[in-house]
Amino acid sequence: MAALCAVVLFGCATRASDAEAERAALAMMKTSFKAQGQAGLDRLDQDEVQALCSKYPNGGLPKDLAEKLEKAQLATIRYPASGKLIGDWREGERIAQSGVGKQFNDDPKRPSGGNCYACHRLSPGELSFGTIGPSLYQFGKQRGTSDAIQRYAYGKIYNSEAFSACSNMPRFGHNGILAEEQITHLVALLLDPDSPVNK
Repeated sequence: MAALCAVVLFGCATRASDAEAERAALAMMKTSFKAQGQAGLDRLDQDEVQALCSKYPNGGLPKDLAEKLEKAQLATIRYPASGKLIGDWREGERIAQSGVGKQFNDDPKRPSGGNCYACHRLSPGELSFGTIGPSLYQFGKQRGTSDAIQRYAYGKIYNSEAFSACSNMPRFGHNGILAEEQITHLVALLLDPDSPVNK
């Protein structure tokens, strides 16, 4: 923490440009973090979307750029070749409840979880849930299960940036966090009338 404060103070004292301060902070982070297991230093590198959203924080992305970003990200969504977008809600519930995966000590050969409860309310049975994202309780009951809703739910989980530029939601499919089949199970959790989400 002291090193970070020193970088910030140094930036203020010498009136470094924002770009110089960002480069210094990134260099400091890369020397502070050590690659371990599947958690490599490449995680500190932003892709074009992340860099653009960092350039315009707190919802400041101009409307024309937001529309371009969403259109470009929409083109990255890969829907299942089978056309089947709804899996098993029971599997979806397990995935939503699991925060396992992508950490240095997780087995990269095992499937990752979605950790959905960390940001969303899913069902009335949840003892604790996050509020960063909207409540998903009764998602399917309120929206129905039309093909359009299925495609939207699948796409939103696959790459949230396609529907809401600079979203806080991870791009689960785009970044390979969740497999195609896992996403279909989460769609089922959201839409199946028997799912606890819709009770």
